[in-house]
Amino acid sequence: MGNCQPTIYPYEDFDAVADIKAIRKACKGFGTDEKAIIEILANRSADQRQEIKQAYFDKYDDELVDKLKSELSGTFEKAILAMLDAPIVYAVKELRKAMKGAGTDEDVLVELLCTATNHDILLFKEYYFQVHERDLEADIEGDTSGDVRNLLTALLQGTRDESYEVDDELAEQDATALFEAGEACFGTDENTFTYILASRNYLQLQTTFKEYEKVSGTEILDAIENETSGTLKRCYKALVRVAKNPQLYFARRLHEAMKGAGTDEDTLIRIIVCRSEYDLETIKDMYLEKYDVSLKDALRDECSGDFKRLLLAICH
Repeated sequence: MGNCQPTIYPYEDFDAVADIKAIRKACKGFGTDEKAIIEILANRSADQRQEIKQAYFDKYDDELVDKLKSELSGTFEKAILAMLDAPIVYAVKELRKAMKGAGTDEDVLVELLCTATNHDILLFKEYYFQVHERDLEADIEGDTSGDVRNLLTALLQGTRDESYEVDDELAEQDATALFEAGEACFGTDENTFTYILASRNYLQLQTTFKEYEKVSGTEILDAIENETSGTLKRCYKALVRVAKNPQLYFARRLHEAMKGAGTDEDTLIRIIVCRSEYDLETIKDMYLEKYDVSLKDALRDECSGDFKRLLLAICH
């Protein structure tokens, strides 16, 4: 949506060779100068970080990633390595990780697929195959079932209308269809929900949700809460929230990653690194508005050490 502000911009006086020398120096001798590494990587765009990797290899005949792996550890290392992947490569690694092993982390699949543009979806499929030599659709079909599978498969078609046109008549029809598929009938007809939420443009959906409230007297999120359960409920709610305000959706995800016992560092890394060049500044605004505390202060309380310093640097 229009007014999205990133926190990381391409560095104006970019000099890859100067950067790799500084990183090399930071890794030399006894102990690593993590601050110097943060200072460089948190102030370079993803494309510039790719150039740094290439320059490092050209000059030292060594992979920067391997070098940093041997120097760093823990969540700080995880976050730095996330920054050194091309964003699309990092995203498909996260998709694979969400499906590997026992159980599926549907929340990650939902977060990545529900917020992706049609173009993103195309790239996901292409790079997923390049990186993992596997078919993304086949993996998702094999790893999920029932209505959740149908929904994720629908999203993977990448056929959402991405215009900014609103058809009021269609919104009324869709709202009625949603009402009849949900609250008005015994048992919910998920196909209708899935089709509408996966194919309409965001402004169209916002109008549909307003109409839905007129038709049913219930807010759409409340209806979903009452009508569905489990993963499907989380998927539908995510799609509704993304349609209403993607940056608020991400703010909410960040908040959930930090509340309660233990912190979900993977989610913090994924959203803060992935959104830094799109809309992280706007996400910060939403976070403050919704939770009455700045994202910076929340991260300060929840994270520690170099990991905290890095996230704060990316958030500026």
